[in-house]
Amino acid sequence: MQPQTILYIIISITTISYIFEQILEYINLQAQREDIPDEIAAFYDRAKYIKSLQYHRELTNFSFLTSAFSFLLSLGMLFFGGFGWIDGILRNVVENEILLALTFFGVISVASDILTLPFQWHRIFVIEEKYGFNKTTLKIFIADKLKGYILGALIGGALLAALIYLVQTIGPNFWIWFALIACSFMLLMNMFYASVILPLFNKLAPLPEGELKTAIEAFARKVDFPLDNIFVIDGSKRSSKANAFFSGIGKKKKIVLYDTLISNHTTEELVAVLAHEVGHFKKKHIVWSYIVSVVQIVFMLYVLSLMIFNENLSLALGGQQQAIHLNLIAFAILFSPVSGITGLLMSILSRKNEFEADAYARQTYSGTALANALKKLSVDSLSDLYPHPLYVFFHYSHPPLLERLHAINR
Repeated sequence: MQPQTILYIIISITTISYIFEQILEYINLQAQREDIPDEIAAFYDRAKYIKSLQYHRELTNFSFLTSAFSFLLSLGMLFFGGFGWIDGILRNVVENEILLALTFFGVISVASDILTLPFQWHRIFVIEEKYGFNKTTLKIFIADKLKGYILGALIGGALLAALIYLVQTIGPNFWIWFALIACSFMLLMNMFYASVILPLFNKLAPLPEGELKTAIEAFARKVDFPLDNIFVIDGSKRSSKANAFFSGIGKKKKIVLYDTLISNHTTEELVAVLAHEVGHFKKKHIVWSYIVSVVQIVFMLYVLSLMIFNENLSLALGGQQQAIHLNLIAFAILFSPVSGITGLLMSILSRKNEFEADAYARQTYSGTALANALKKLSVDSLSDLYPHPLYVFFHYSHPPLLERLHAINR
């Protein structure tokens, strides 16, 4: 296939994807309703519900703007051979292929982040601030950026360097060995994220002795859940939104509670939320999700091995010669329809898992407490109560609130 034809296909995929996403956003915005459902009426006063509608309307309109900017920027880079132009400039100063690729993606990542910085700032310090969610200070914002750059350079750089080294030294069979590296990395992240990565951005403190800790430990013993530690994370320093999760693989698990979650919920509701998380463990959702991710990675790398040495991919992006980093960008766009389908299947599986985890919490603890916790979480985060079914199908990893409440009641 000629470079020009490949370029047209890449531009077509980019354009169709952009249009489709904007249609989904539009129909989801039109699905808003002003009536408060009976199931949540006791938790939502009229003024706050209208505020939630305004919040989602403003977020969607802002999304239209940011998406248009990103689309036009990408289209300009493709039409005018911007990726090849950057490659040509860097080749004058960097000769080693691995260093060249690292520098190339470093320049692309930093430039993209700088160009979208005004949008990031507006989202956090204007929209989220306006609706009472933002707690991030300028100091935290800058620190997060710097830490993100360093982590991206260290972890992303190491993985990219390993990929290119294997491509150069092994050839088409590189995908087998890099799949082992990528899958091992995923496993390590699952095991050590809460103890290694998370503390770089947040403070984790053991949950103090008291009613909540006693209740959690009692439930863990009741269902034979291998509980290691219970931590409280200072999520309130960035946002008033709440969450909870557990991490770790094997017999020992760490439960992490956001301080905002603890301050807004009763002990029963908090234990119900944790019972839901334990349900994921008991139903082996974490294991199966990891297995599915491994299959995805292996398949993607195999397809990449069929395309990585195609010089026309680099030429299509404006390069003057074959470059692994240019081929990676071309591949990412060409493969995006396939990754979109696999992502859709993962979302369907995830929503199924959420229903099962809710059912586990209802059966082993309290459906009423879980329902109340979900209602409070929805109200506090001004979540969308009436998302369009098509938008849910393509974008939601969790079922909408009303569907979850109906399932719990059943």
